[in-house]
Amino acid sequence: MKISRIEHPFLYNLNVLRHRLIWQLSEILSFKKFACEKTEIDLLFKIFTHKSVLIRKLGNSDVRLQQQKIKNLSLAAPTIHRVLIKPGETFSYWNLIGEPLARRGYVEGMLLSQGEVIAGVGGGLCQLANLLYWMAIHTPLTITERHRHSFDAFPDSGRTLPFASGATVFYNYVDLQFRNDTEATFEIKVWLDEEFLHGEILADRQLPTRYHIVERDHRFFLDEKTGKTMRENKLFRQIIDVRTGKMIREELVCKNVAKVKYPVVFSHGTGLLTEKIK
Repeated sequence: MKISRIEHPFLYNLNVLRHRLIWQLSEILSFKKFACEKTEIDLLFKIFTHKSVLIRKLGNSDVRLQQQKIKNLSLAAPTIHRVLIKPGETFSYWNLIGEPLARRGYVEGMLLSQGEVIAGVGGGLCQLANLLYWMAIHTPLTITERHRHSFDAFPDSGRTLPFASGATVFYNYVDLQFRNDTEATFEIKVWLDEEFLHGEILADRQLPTRYHIVERDHRFFLDEKTGKTMRENKLFRQIIDVRTGKMIREELVCKNVAKVKYPVVFSHGTGLLTEKIK
């Protein structure tokens, strides 16, 4: 049973505290070696780059909350910028950023809670997690923890990546983690300018493979049991030999299923669903 933060705020906060304590204990007992060392110079080989626009239309959401998230991103990005992930080390989003509290300068931004948009301190940091996840799956780094939204809250607007190709985070037990099981050392760079959140992953050596993400089986459908509109897809990763340009293999990255929170209509005669254009 999910506890609503709006209907039962005390029980919700108590439940969050319980989850956070369990997470902290489990991380201590895991004996993971977390990436924390930083470098002042770029590693030699650029592996992957990406950028995402800071402000975009998201349904009828309050643009003010998107504007304030830039403040939050500007605080979080430097804690990750230039971190090294050495062989055997694990990157942990929250281990580097820490708790996004008002006393640390974080402000209210947009949060998604059980499919609803709310304002919350530290809101908007999912954009950074989305960027990091998208970059990480274009490298040989092993994703060990990634969570997705169970709701599709907004119709596509200016989407450039496949549906559900990001990662949701919530301090501290909904984390994004990936481990370096290779002999290479990787460096993560993230920074903001006036329009974009930028990211790069570099390495200390040339890698023998590169990676390409493809989406398959994307559809909207009605759940027969609940009558709710759902959206799903699968993301696959093609691993390509740099020397020959030939694909070595293809592997499933993730399968995503989410409840749709905006209006959709049937395409006549096909049984498929498409977004309602407003």
